[in-house]
Order: sequence, then structure tokens, then C-alpha cells
Amino acid sequence: MSFLSYLITGISLGSIYAIIALGYTMVYGIAKMLNFAHGDVIMVGAYVCFFTMSGLSGYLEPGSVAAAVVPQVAGVLLAMVVCTILGVVIEGLAYKPLRQAPSLAVLITAIGVSWFLQNAAQIMWGAAPKNFTSIVGGTVSLADGALNISYVTMLTVVACLVIMVALTTFIGKGKMGKAMRACSEDKAAAQLMGINVNATISVTFAIGSALAAIAGVLMCSAYPTLMPTTGALPGIKAFTAAVFGGIGSIPGAFLGGLLLGIIETFTKAYISTDLSDAIVFLVLIVVLLVKPSGLLGRIVPEKV
Repeated sequence: MSFLSYLITGISLGSIYAIIALGYTMVYGIAKMLNFAHGDVIMVGAYVCFFTMSGLSGYLEPGSVAAAVVPQVAGVLLAMVVCTILGVVIEGLAYKPLRQAPSLAVLITAIGVSWFLQNAAQIMWGAAPKNFTSIVGGTVSLADGALNISYVTMLTVVACLVIMVALTTFIGKGKMGKAMRACSEDKAAAQLMGINVNATISVTFAIGSALAAIAGVLMCSAYPTLMPTTGALPGIKAFTAAVFGGIGSIPGAFLGGLLLGIIETFTKAYISTDLSDAIVFLVLIVVLLVKPSGLLGRIVPEKV
């Protein structure tokens, strides 16, 4: 039962990484840039949800149905709205002026935005850790209590699957999704065909940031410590998952996130907690040496 328990925990953690990685891979696939501030958008979403739930709980009767549902739903929705607006603002102010700049300039700017968000959060909400209340409580016991699965774990996996299917359908069949694919192939040609490239990139950032808010809430529900640096390491690991699966590929981000979470969980359980991160990145290096484009990525010939 221990193995199965670790596997479920790994899938849950991997689902969080996958949701974050989907935001990374969408932005890279369309705009061909790495938004390293994505992890800090996760943190902002978690803080918005935390304060929304805390504020509304004081106005509702304890133990009532409204008290069990309204703060959580309002917290998640408001977090998505705030992060969506934040993502669009970041893209417009920090990244849009650098569309034609060298990739190094964009990378340095992304790191600067990340540090700005962390320090702004510390000034606004303090550096002290906050105990995040899970949006869903309770567990399901199986095998006469030998295996316990929390509702948060089940919600996380289901949310990841729904987001994955919705994004795949949106990119494959939606009008904006087709515009995104066109911009990914050739921005100049897409613009000549009447596609608004700037608006398409802004929508991509909006979707990725909304996913970051969902990931932040689910992550803090499962691991309830919230602080200004909460999103930093998960953001880096999710980027690793995106590269692992093949950055630019939505199924690749999903697969990479799941595998990364499972590897990390089993490493902590059976090898060493201290070495878990090192082993995760070692696996990434080995995979990229064997398949440089990632598990599901494809090498695109560069036009000259």
C-alpha cells in the first residue's frame, strides 16, 4: 500500500507541475520566450485566494453550506481574474517592448520581474509564512483504512485532466487557438494573413496566468505554507517538466509534469529527501542527452 500511496502523491504533485508547465509551454510555443516570472504569478494567485477566503469567512455563519463553498469559489475565481490581469500587464509592460530584442535581454527582464513580484509581495503581505486553508477538506479511506486519498489530491488530478483536454481542444479547434498555432509557426506570415499577433500573445499570457492561479491554489491546498518565495522552486521545476516533455508541446508539458512529480516523490520515499531535487534534474539531463527535444518535442529546422 505504501507504493500505491506514493504513486498517488506523485501523480497529484505531478498534476500541479503539469498545470504550471502548460503555462510555460504555451508562452514559449507562441512567443518563443521563457517567462521565468510565471512561478511568482502562482504565488500572487495563492495570496489573493488566501485573503479572499479569510475575509469572506468572517461574514458567513460558521458551519453553514455558504461558509463551506462561497469563500473557496470566490477565492479561486478572484485569483484567476487578478492573475489574468497581472499576466497581461506584465506582457505589455515588460515583454512587448522587447519583441525584437535578443533573447538574453528578455531572460534578464523575466528574472527582474520575478524579483519585483517577490519583493512587492513581501512588502504588501509580509515575509512571515501563512497557513493556507485547503479549498477542499476530507479524505477517502480505501482498503480498510490502509490507503487514504485526500479530496484535494483527487481535485488536483481531475483539474489537470480537464485543463489538458480543454486546452488541447481550444488550440486544435478554436479560432484563437488556430491563430496561436499560426503565430507559433511564423508571426510575420500570420500578421500578413490578418491575425493580430499582439492580441494573440496577450491572450496566451492571460491563459497561462489563469492556469498559474489555479496551480497556486491547488499547491497551497496540498502544501499549506504560503510565503513570497512559494512559487519560485515549483516554477523552476515546472519549467524543467516542460523541457522534459518537450517545451512547446501541450501533451509534453502534461507528461513531463506527471513524470517529474512521480520521480520526485519516489526519490524522497526510497532514496533521499535531500537528494530528490538533484536526482530530478539529473534525470532531465539524461533525457535531453538522449532526446534533446524532450520526450514529445520535435526538432524544427531553422529557416535561413
